[in-house]
Amino acid sequence: MTLATYFSQHPLFTTDELAAHFAARGSSNIWTRKSLLAHHEKQQRLLRIRRGLYAVVPPGVDPDEAPVDPYLVASKLSPDAVLAYHTALSFHGKAYSVLSRFDYLTVTAARPFTFRGNQFRPVLFPKRLRESGHEMFEVRVADRRGIEVRVTSLERAMVDVLDRPDLATGWEEIWRSLEAVEFYDLDRVVEYATLLGNATTIAKVGYFLEQHRDTLMVEETHLKRLRERRPKEAHYIAHREAPSRLVPAWNIIVPLAIIERTWEEPA
Repeated sequence: MTLATYFSQHPLFTTDELAAHFAARGSSNIWTRKSLLAHHEKQQRLLRIRRGLYAVVPPGVDPDEAPVDPYLVASKLSPDAVLAYHTALSFHGKAYSVLSRFDYLTVTAARPFTFRGNQFRPVLFPKRLRESGHEMFEVRVADRRGIEVRVTSLERAMVDVLDRPDLATGWEEIWRSLEAVEFYDLDRVVEYATLLGNATTIAKVGYFLEQHRDTLMVEETHLKRLRERRPKEAHYIAHREAPSRLVPAWNIIVPLAIIERTWEEPA
């Protein structure tokens, strides 16, 4: 495979991936790779996104105008990157709003990174998953422009955004996005919520499913499994300053905006 062929098949790549390509062909000279990258960047065939990450510039296109897929960028920011939370919902075409933030799970300590107005935020895999070895539970491998991308399933994304609402832009965004999904494997939803081991999150999942019992064909067995793990004492799910009400069935104090779906009120 020539370098031109490699570029045509890898619209975005890391220097480690390029090194593996060279090594598989018997070359391990790092300076050769560096000089090649510098040459092609100077010739405007490559766009340096950040250290160790490059995008291929189509022929005749100004590098500043070259399209760069932000999902691919997020997927390459660490070797174990998994698109997650609202980003996963967006990747699957279910997010209510298009955001300029892209979240990815990783075990690598990293800082947020901004490119072309998009912010890329690393999020550590939940501690409970790391301790139990379930980091990749409900993680899928999807094709994006010929590149394999790891992304959480819709089932995991649902639980994740309820677990970390701070990574979305508010309850309306969360509720409307989750309601855009026509079908969930509810057994997997319950199993993942249980794996996270957070009673408040479990109650939030149970409350959402109960609200959508008919549309999502939620069975009592699903709710029962979640209800058994709800908090023993009432827990707020949002800032205490927000007008809220206790939902006794789940022992959570829920903002009135969610209970009354205030976003549906006429302007």
